[in-house]
Amino acid sequence: MGDHDTVRARLRAALRADGPWTALHLLNTDRPGPLAEAVEELYRSETDHTAFRPYLSWLLRSLGEPGDAVLLRLLAAPGLTADSRQDLLRTSVARGLRLPAELLRTHAQDAPASSGGNAGTGSSPAPELVDAMGLSGDPSFASYLGALLGDPAAPRCRAALALGRLGARAWTEPIAGRLSEVTGLDHTAFAVALELMDDPAAVPHLLRWLAESGEERVYDVHHALVQLTGRDPLLPERVSGAAYAAAVRAAWADGRTERAPAAVRDLVVESGALARFSVDEGAGRIRFAFDPPSPGSSWPRWDRCLTFDRKPLYRVGSVCDTCELGLTLLDWPDDEAARIAARMRGRLADLDRLDTTLLAEWSPVLGELETGQYRALLLDLPLEQVAEPSRSWWYRRAAARAEEDGDDGNRPEYDRPGDYWPGVAHFQLTAPVPGGRVPFTYGALLPSQPPEALDPAAVARHAAAVAAGKRPAAVVLGWIDDRYVEALHEERWLVGAILDGHHRLAAYAAAGVPARVLLLARVGEGSGADGGLEGLAEVAAAYGCRE
Repeated sequence: MGDHDTVRARLRAALRADGPWTALHLLNTDRPGPLAEAVEELYRSETDHTAFRPYLSWLLRSLGEPGDAVLLRLLAAPGLTADSRQDLLRTSVARGLRLPAELLRTHAQDAPASSGGNAGTGSSPAPELVDAMGLSGDPSFASYLGALLGDPAAPRCRAALALGRLGARAWTEPIAGRLSEVTGLDHTAFAVALELMDDPAAVPHLLRWLAESGEERVYDVHHALVQLTGRDPLLPERVSGAAYAAAVRAAWADGRTERAPAAVRDLVVESGALARFSVDEGAGRIRFAFDPPSPGSSWPRWDRCLTFDRKPLYRVGSVCDTCELGLTLLDWPDDEAARIAARMRGRLADLDRLDTTLLAEWSPVLGELETGQYRALLLDLPLEQVAEPSRSWWYRRAAARAEEDGDDGNRPEYDRPGDYWPGVAHFQLTAPVPGGRVPFTYGALLPSQPPEALDPAAVARHAAAVAAGKRPAAVVLGWIDDRYVEALHEERWLVGAILDGHHRLAAYAAAGVPARVLLLARVGEGSGADGGLEGLAEVAAAYGCRE
């Protein structure tokens, strides 16, 4: 298996297979030892490199540190062709590699520019080179990158992001001052670059531009102001277009940038199982946040994480509604997260209805959430605890799609349950939500503390309470996620992060009794999304606690 000739022969066979991507996935899964060296050898061969470059580049991206070492060696090799340089730089940027500054300066002198000129003579450089400079950590590239901001022919949005990654605050005001010159994704990139700078000097420019900008640019400016000031004013529910722009401008019109104390407002109990409330100037300790943009991506805002005190807990994935929803555990929150949630426990021991007194009592905890409009649902959810990837809805949903399409359900060998797994044992609905408009509405509640840390004695105490007829409630921060996967399959998820009640949920799942859950769901985001109101109504109809 480790023999170099054998590995090289297997690699060549995979590249020439009828389905090379499938063959390469399987080869990469097997991971023979010298695979990186075999890829390097073929990449250095002009014939093989020309024929197989996309496949070889994919392998270098997926091989981890051995692939990174090959990339560095190849980029340092003399006599690189323009196509090879561009390909290797693009792959290095996708890997997030910090390339040596001298190597980048050499490429800046030698590489043909994207417009056909030479980057060393002042012409527009290739975007991959700009991205690599931003990842280098070397502030000496700042003046070179800053000079690109005023050139419409240059990749100036990439230059702005590169300056943001370098933290080159001398360029904060020049970036902010050029917001009026850019539109679309370029405008988003300039706003995100200011967020990366984390420089208060941008705030006066943003406030001025907010008053003058067209409505299509208001979201970017508002998001940057929230990030840079920490102030997060409440906007009306479900507004869009001109109404959204007017609401944002009104929220910042007085120029105030200091965050006021959090306030829970507009509390209305519609029934014992449903209430609504607003959080104004929420502390946002528990919130969704966009990840820093992936180097080389054309989308400045794409992936998101569920965070606690800015520490990412779960990667939630992209905002693209034709992509699959997938969650990935990144880290556990500090103990403070459990202490905050525990402040709600007094009334959770046997919760059978919502009321204004209860929610008012919890206002200090609710104020730790992100600003926005919320629904509180008291639910009885039939849950099971799942620890095997093949049993989770994250993997099983594909079989449901195949059945819907009339396929046989056979899946490629490289399509493994573990590739869909969120990385941790969790609770899920025992079946899709019944009666919904979307054919399949799945449900998953993910932990905020390691499942193996649960105390069996505490689980047993809750199990005894459940057996005695009590209904201790867990608290979950949840949301409805709607997708139209590959523009073929409507799919909806009820997803939640458990804030408090891991032991209670374990006791319910073991007893086979529907779990009492207080679901807190943010709705009506300021960008005009419906916030999943239809999905929440369907969940409430199916599982709402009966008085």
